[in-house]
Amino acid sequence: MQAQDVMTTVVATIPAGATVQEAAKLMLERRISALPVMDRKDRVVGIVSEGDLVRRTELGTDAARSWWLQAFAEDSARDYLKTHGASVSDVMTSPAVSVRRTTPLKDVARLLEKRRIKRVPVLEAGRLVGIVSRADLVRRLAMAPARPAGRTASDRALRRRLLKEMQQAGLDLLYVNLTVERGIVHLWGGVRSDVEQKALRVAAKAVKGVRKVEDHSSVIPLRVAAALGSV
Repeated sequence: MQAQDVMTTVVATIPAGATVQEAAKLMLERRISALPVMDRKDRVVGIVSEGDLVRRTELGTDAARSWWLQAFAEDSARDYLKTHGASVSDVMTSPAVSVRRTTPLKDVARLLEKRRIKRVPVLEAGRLVGIVSRADLVRRLAMAPARPAGRTASDRALRRRLLKEMQQAGLDLLYVNLTVERGIVHLWGGVRSDVEQKALRVAAKAVKGVRKVEDHSSVIPLRVAAALGSV
């Protein structure tokens, strides 16, 4: 399998010139832990994550650094930006680690492990086309057969048609993802109501070529999502 088989295709992003507070609010609203950072030409220039926002002077968490770390001027300056910078461009991790559509999932998993990150943008010709998270890999692992079958071109084409149908149905694909194997569709993510969950299943079944739909999604009302975001 490749990145394109599991990636989330609608991605929440933030401009490099946005404030740190705006980034934090967007992460809470979208219940995500990181955001690709975009420049004025709509190119990915970095990633801002919860980890980048943990040590902040506003929170009183900007603890003094060890004397031997302060001896390295560049590291000290970078640390100061992380704790005091007002804009996303000040605190983001740059350049952003990325993969391609065709990157094998085993390589994506190794990259996440090696860099100790939770998600990685998928780029094509320098443009953001999706994002793969650890959760996407775990979901796929949960459904993996004892003898994995190779992903076919027809499955990939079917997945693209499914995502398009769900967009037309007005479903928020920031929260919903899916995988396809031999015409069997697995739905993942959270929806805000029983009506949205039903619409998700109907949209999946409406696409020609779908043999069966397995719904693993869950209903997360807005009030619950807000509570989770505040934890």
